[in-house]
Amino acid sequence: MTYYAYAVAAAVMLLGIFGVATSRNLVHTVVCLSVAQSGTYVLLLAVGFQYGGLAPVFGSQVGRNTPVVDPVVQALTLTDIVVSAAVTSMLLALVIQIAKRHRDIDPDRLGRLEG
Repeated sequence: MTYYAYAVAAAVMLLGIFGVATSRNLVHTVVCLSVAQSGTYVLLLAVGFQYGGLAPVFGSQVGRNTPVVDPVVQALTLTDIVVSAAVTSMLLALVIQIAKRHRDIDPDRLGRLEG
């Protein structure tokens, strides 16, 4: 068993979290959050990977002792991608509204937001 994919997933997540923590721009923060969430794709695919595994299609290639991959993990990864796109679009829309109202996207200079 190789742990390379898990190390890559952890590195991508940590890189994204570090970017979120040190960001001085709201758009950069949203992009770093997307990078951190991309690490979950790698993690999910690493969990569902099986060396030499085939698609679980019942046909002439798949026998009783043939290793197959888990399709649930792949479906969860696709769901994660869709959720990430929705979250990113909503956060960018929020950043646009903040920029329109406050004329700035630096979180330190926004001060107290009034609603």
